[in-house]
Amino acid sequence: MHGPLGEVTENAPEAVVAFIGSQRVGHGVPHRVSCRVVGVSEAWFYKWRRRPDEPTKREVRRARLEERIIHFFTESGGTYGSPRITLDLWAEGWQVSVNTVAEIMAGLGLQGRKPPRRRSLTRQGKRKAAPDLVNRRFDAVAPDVLWYGDMTEIETGEGKIYLATVIDAFSRRCLGYAMGEHHDAALVGASLKMATATRGGRRDGTIFHSDRGSEYTSEAYNTLCDLLGVVQSMGRVGSALDNAAAESFNSLIKVEYIHRHRFATRTEARLKIATWITGFYNPRRRHSAAGGLPPEEFERSITEARKKSDQRCQAA
Repeated sequence: MHGPLGEVTENAPEAVVAFIGSQRVGHGVPHRVSCRVVGVSEAWFYKWRRRPDEPTKREVRRARLEERIIHFFTESGGTYGSPRITLDLWAEGWQVSVNTVAEIMAGLGLQGRKPPRRRSLTRQGKRKAAPDLVNRRFDAVAPDVLWYGDMTEIETGEGKIYLATVIDAFSRRCLGYAMGEHHDAALVGASLKMATATRGGRRDGTIFHSDRGSEYTSEAYNTLCDLLGVVQSMGRVGSALDNAAAESFNSLIKVEYIHRHRFATRTEARLKIATWITGFYNPRRRHSAAGGLPPEEFERSITEARKKSDQRCQAA
C-alpha cells in the first residue's frame, strides 16, 4: 500500500486497528466494511488486533473466503449470484454451502444483476414457416442434435448493430454468431455458417429452432439450411416461450456484458462482444443447464466420459 494510509498501516498499525474497532463500537459498522474502506484485509486486522496472539483459524478462513468471493464476483463482471460463485469455490476445494455464500455476499453488498424485459425484433415472414419440432423442450442428449438461435439489437455510438447467434442445446455453447447493421437473411445465414464450421462442416439432421421472423423463413435461409443439412423448426407467432432458450441467451449477454459497456463504434462492439463470447461465455462462464460447468468444459467432460465407457465395453 502506498501513500499516507500505507505509511500508517506499516508504521502505526495500532492506529488503524483502533479506528476499525471504534467504528463498530461507536457506529455499528462491521469490521469487514471498515477494513474495505481503509484498504486492509480482515486477516490483517485480526492479526494486529490480537497481537501477539494470532487470529483464530475461523477468522482467517472467513477473511480468505470473502476475498475469493469478491474475486469470483469481479471475474464474472459482477453478474454471478451465490449458486455460481459456490461452484467456483467448490472447484477450488472450499467446503461451503450456497446459503453461507449468499449471506457473505449480502454482507459485502454483492448482488448479481437480473435481466430486463426484452423488446422483440421478430417480424413474421410471408413465406410458409417450418413446423415446430421442439415443443419447448430445449434439451438434447448429445451435441448437434438441437441448435436454436435468435437476434438481438445493440446500441453503439454510430447507431444500432444486430447480433445473430446459434446455440447448441446440449451444452449451451455459442457455436456461431454474426453482427451487422441489418437484421436480414444474410446475418442469420452467417451465424449458421459459423456454427457448422465450428462443428467441422455439414450437419445432416441437426435441428435448428427459431422464431418465425422473415429472416428465418426467407428463401435464402431455407436454401442454406438444405445445403448444410440443417432441419428447420419454428415456434408459433407471438409466443416467446416457443423460443425461450434463445431469448434467454440474448437476455444473458445483454445483462452480463452489453448493458455494462458503451461502444463508441460498431467495430468496437463487434470485437468486444466476440471476445466476450469466445473468451468468457464459452470457456469460462458456468451454466446451470451444463451441470454447472462452462459449455466447452461440459462438452469435453462428456466426450471423455463416453470414450472411457466405450473402452470399458470393448475391453469386456
